[in-house]
Amino acid sequence: MSESKDVEQRESAPHRGLLGSSVVVGTMTMLSRVLGLIRDVVFARVIGADGLADAFFVAFKIPNFLRRLFAEGAFSQAFVPVLAEYREKGGASAVRELTDRVAGALGSVLVVLSVLVVVGAPMLTAVFAPGFWNDPAKFQATSDMIRVTFPYLLFISLTGLAGSILNSFDRFAVPAFTPVWLNVCLIAAALVAAPWFDQPVYALAWGVLAAGIIQLVFQVPFLANIHQLPRPRMDWQHSGVRQVLRLMAPAIFGVSVSQINLLFDTIIASFLPTGSVSWLYYSDRLAELPLGVFGVAAATVILPSLSRQHIAKSPAEFNRTLNWAMRFVLLIAVPASVALVIVAEPVLTALFYDGLEFTRRDVAMSVWSLRAYALGVIAFMLIKVLAPGYYARQDMKTPVRIGVIAMVVNMALNVAFVLPLHHFFALGHSGLALATSVAAFLNAGLLYRGLRRVQVFSPDSQWRKLFRALVFANVLMATVLVAGLGYVPSWFDLGNFERIGSVLALCFAGLVSYLLVLRLCGLRVKDFRHATAAQSE
Repeated sequence: MSESKDVEQRESAPHRGLLGSSVVVGTMTMLSRVLGLIRDVVFARVIGADGLADAFFVAFKIPNFLRRLFAEGAFSQAFVPVLAEYREKGGASAVRELTDRVAGALGSVLVVLSVLVVVGAPMLTAVFAPGFWNDPAKFQATSDMIRVTFPYLLFISLTGLAGSILNSFDRFAVPAFTPVWLNVCLIAAALVAAPWFDQPVYALAWGVLAAGIIQLVFQVPFLANIHQLPRPRMDWQHSGVRQVLRLMAPAIFGVSVSQINLLFDTIIASFLPTGSVSWLYYSDRLAELPLGVFGVAAATVILPSLSRQHIAKSPAEFNRTLNWAMRFVLLIAVPASVALVIVAEPVLTALFYDGLEFTRRDVAMSVWSLRAYALGVIAFMLIKVLAPGYYARQDMKTPVRIGVIAMVVNMALNVAFVLPLHHFFALGHSGLALATSVAAFLNAGLLYRGLRRVQVFSPDSQWRKLFRALVFANVLMATVLVAGLGYVPSWFDLGNFERIGSVLALCFAGLVSYLLVLRLCGLRVKDFRHATAAQSE
């Protein structure tokens, strides 16, 4: 297809409304998260929560830590608005020129970084998990697995670049489906490759690396189909590359704030009893399930839309999009938070408990951290949709400033909750989760206040109706869940299938009661449809 036809097709093609696009992304992400849940169940059965499991989770966390900078985090937040600007003003050839140069710059930096980390893996272990220093076997295992897992960062970051391009061209399904391959590879590594290793946990490390390669290769044909497959070029002086770097600098710091908090959590957890890192991992994974499906879906869809609306100078549509996104995530986040607090023990028992690798003590410890994380689900999801209100306007400094405040509070609370003067009041690993949740509410609150202050967001008339419905629906749902718990004296005494069946029945009853009250309060699907005018113009 010629460039003119490509541009003409882009400008005239019908676009999905935000709800439709969010459903597509959410559905694909749900598939990935379900497989991720299966993956974690397999992990619990294969590696449990012992010292080597702690070592793997640290080695897996490190490339994920940096992925937030070089993939869907700071890089995406800086790259998508610039790409939207080039697409609107320069056409297809300008977009290809930009993506070629950005791919060359990003790839070269990551190759050098990967080589340095593979060579200096023990130093990285000492930074991320200093508490392992007193356990030479755990320290060595972590260093060895970092050498295997870290190159995953190179491939997943280039995958993030590809996903940003596809999202900007309204191809949301493929990037949303791509993480499925990570879970498929790790499940295969645990069930198929693990018996080939003396220590099964090393098979998982190789599974991480394989997943990065497969995810990148998977997106290549889809980029080629829209004539946007980058051909890496080294040109640091290109105006688009320099603009991305300029926007990325504060964004890196902003994203680093949350990642520094996670790093600080890991450092403290490495000094806590063996299993603490694993307990936090399993509980965090469950708390992130609604965030990963719905929060990320909404954020993924609205950032390109908000960027186009800002460029088109459509403040009313910009405000309308933010209102829609906040209502959408709260409709999911509030019941998810309430339900996770109530059914934490049954869910963890049904998914992970086997009495051997994952014991009753592991369940009990994970319950406390899951409840602490669950309290912050609402804030985590709000941050996902509030932050794009700044990034779309290429304002990277304000979220950074807010993030620094939240980071300082989080670190102070980590110390206050985990390392008090009187050991009796220590919250242990669950204190780390609680500090994260409290800091997230502060972060979300300041982001919201900032958008109100610059008058790019103001609540519309639909909020009163939604608030009333949320209160009544969640009260009834909580009542149903608490009543349902009384029918099962001990979840540990049930068989695997009985536990899973009972948890599913309990959650289904809660969901039905929640949806019923929403319906009775007058909420309809049409209330959450949002056809963005800027997209259809």
